[in-house]
Amino acid sequence: MKPQKNYYNILNIVTAIVVTMLFSCNNSIQQVQKIGISDNEPIGIDFNLNLKYTDSGRVEANLLSTKALDYTNRDFPFREFVDGVTLYVFDKENKKSTVVADYALVYDESQLIDMRGNVVITTHDNNVLKTEQLFYDQTKGWLFTNEPVSFKTEQDIINGNGFDSNADFTNAEVLEVTGIITLEE
Repeated sequence: MKPQKNYYNILNIVTAIVVTMLFSCNNSIQQVQKIGISDNEPIGIDFNLNLKYTDSGRVEANLLSTKALDYTNRDFPFREFVDGVTLYVFDKENKKSTVVADYALVYDESQLIDMRGNVVITTHDNNVLKTEQLFYDQTKGWLFTNEPVSFKTEQDIINGNGFDSNADFTNAEVLEVTGIITLEE
């Protein structure tokens, strides 16, 4: 009976070691996935992007870019568009306004697009807004900035500090107006 007792002792020891090893390997899959990825490096680089934001099957915004860096592995995930972007914003009647910028960040969780550098909006009725930074809240369909702006309408060029508008530009407003130039016809 002694050999069988030794067998059970060895089996218990081996089982204890295996169980200890299994419990010591917590989060190993996430750690293996992070091997070779610096915290400051993107997890991917995308080329020739065409991202669409839809609501109830209707396209509300379409973002195009030639290159994006993917940082969706971070605590606050985002994509960085380093070669510029073109953003088409569609109103409820499917009228298209165009936003062009040198650089952009798209934050996944907040659905916010931060466009920077030579930002130009051309609305569906040919109004033009120029600024250095503009935010687009995809969830609310709202464009805004606190930076200096120049907004050209059919009648005026309005300069100011800040801008707010819905996606169809029916509520477009230059904030803190610093000057208005009336255009001659």
